[in-house]
Amino acid sequence: MERAYEEDKQFEGIDYTVKKLLVGEYENCRFINCNFAEGNLSKITFIDCVFDNCNLSAANINGTAFQEISFSNCKLMGLRFEDCNQFLFTVSFTGCLLNLSTFYKMKLKNTRFTNCSMQDVDFTETDLTSAEFDNCNLLQAVFDNTILEKADLRTAINFSIDPERNKLKKTKFSSSALSGLLHKYDLVIE
Repeated sequence: MERAYEEDKQFEGIDYTVKKLLVGEYENCRFINCNFAEGNLSKITFIDCVFDNCNLSAANINGTAFQEISFSNCKLMGLRFEDCNQFLFTVSFTGCLLNLSTFYKMKLKNTRFTNCSMQDVDFTETDLTSAEFDNCNLLQAVFDNTILEKADLRTAINFSIDPERNKLKKTKFSSSALSGLLHKYDLVIE
């Protein structure tokens, strides 16, 4: 089967739940207002692409390559990022809805999450060294055996991180959010 190759193209307002995105490689492309919800993106390679105001919720991303990808104002609910091709996996998220997604055992060093809702996201055994969580809601997010060394959570809210079960050397927190580190002790902090 022949694979598609698209470079320097813009795809706007396309409903890929009706018209399937061709398997292949997309380099330096922009996807704007596109719907991929519950679609099949498996085995597709995206390099230096931008997804702006797209819905990828519950899409199949098995073997999908995301290399130098920017997600802006996207719905990415329920995605299993650990099923992606991990080779050169590099992403950033701004204004995204990532609720119920998983990053199990992934290497996300220096990844930037800005103004994102990340409720019930699973970061179990994930390497988040030097990651930034700028103004992100981490309600019920799971951090278990997670590497958060040098990560910045100063403006993150609603997180609960057990310092005994995660690596937190030089991790940045605001003093007002320290209760998120003491949650398991059931303390009253005023």
